[in-house]
Amino acid sequence: MLSRQGFGAMAGERFSDGQWQRLWACLKDYPGIYVGQEAPTRLFLDAVLWMARAGVAWRLLPDDFGPWNIVYKRFGRWQEKGVWQMLMDRLSADGDLEWLMFDSTVVRAHACAAGAKKPKGSSALEDHGVGSPASCTVSPTASATRTALR
Repeated sequence: MLSRQGFGAMAGERFSDGQWQRLWACLKDYPGIYVGQEAPTRLFLDAVLWMARAGVAWRLLPDDFGPWNIVYKRFGRWQEKGVWQMLMDRLSADGDLEWLMFDSTVVRAHACAAGAKKPKGSSALEDHGVGSPASCTVSPTASATRTALR
């Protein structure tokens, strides 16, 4: 059976004060949710951040964040009320471009990687560099072969 020990929350896995102030400003104005005191709400959002980064089952949430089932139920209630979508919409609207992400749809593969047909007259050996003129970057095995042949 898995244990919650050993999955402790590290200091770097919590929201900074600046990040928290932006989140808190959005949450205070959102209708239909109770945020009450700031400290418990911040702890809850830190727990959600930890879960997103750790990618483990809710039952493995460290004790530092409180009972996992309470965090899990509150997460579900906020999902039903659209809180997470609202946070994404508001915070992504004023992105500071501090962090950029590349999606695999942006990175293009060469046509050969996608199974494109090879031009007529080319052989498998030519495709792998055998028989082609020497280049300035010789692989270690090719260099060793040339030396052995001399």
